[in-house]
Amino acid sequence: MKEILLRIAIFSSLLLLCASTGGADDRALARDLYQKTQYKEVLRLLETGKENDPSTYELIGKAHYHLRDYKKATQAFEKAVAADPVNSNYHDWLGKAYGRRAETSSFVTAWAYAGKCRRYFERAIELNPANIEAIDDLFEYQINAPSIVGGGLEKAAQTAELVRDLNPAKYHELQARLADKQKDFPREESHLRKALELAPRQLGRILDLAEFLARRKRFPESEAMFNRAKEVAPDNAELKFERAKTLIESGRNRDEASKLLQEYLNTALTPDDPPRAEAEELLRKISG
Repeated sequence: MKEILLRIAIFSSLLLLCASTGGADDRALARDLYQKTQYKEVLRLLETGKENDPSTYELIGKAHYHLRDYKKATQAFEKAVAADPVNSNYHDWLGKAYGRRAETSSFVTAWAYAGKCRRYFERAIELNPANIEAIDDLFEYQINAPSIVGGGLEKAAQTAELVRDLNPAKYHELQARLADKQKDFPREESHLRKALELAPRQLGRILDLAEFLARRKRFPESEAMFNRAKEVAPDNAELKFERAKTLIESGRNRDEASKLLQEYLNTALTPDDPPRAEAEELLRKISG
């Protein structure tokens, strides 16, 4: 009898171990699927279980966010925040989701969602003053939102100061965006060039200047910047997308833009790349 009970105990322990390992394996697989932008597969894998781990709620929220189901995204991020209330990144993502709900909801509810968006960005920065993504999100909110919900260029300028010492190149990028909003294009160019001087091999800094020059119809200079970007990151997916988008917006070389978009769509994208749907929309725009 004792031997039987011992075998049952060992078998039960193995089952628990397998279940535990299976949960960890599911989360690892889900993270891999997320990096491959397979968001529906992430949800199929994770939403069938008991999501009580904050990182799992975060992953579910991000998958819903990229699928543009912002209501379900906020619900998942709220669970992540409740489970780990001092995690800056969870607050930042919850702010992003509420921001999207504000943009896509009725006039009546948009104000409330906008307020929540701002407060979660602010809380994310309180929890981690070095969270540059949260600082960027709050800055973007402030330069676009009306003052009645906490927006305004003066507030954005104050927020930009938070990265002056943390990341000087980022600081000049934010100053350039502020100048663009104020239609002070010489000052915008000055800050973009300073950002590039501080981070000469950072792709984003090169693309920012290339796109600015194209908007000012300084196409030879813009193309020189895009060529410089290609030297830095020859096979980069974002580079292909941004160059195609710039060509389309300036009404130039649609054949080249179409080729770049096709290459982009055939690339293994990540969540950090522009959404596949945006590339498909651009392709339809020039094909139609």
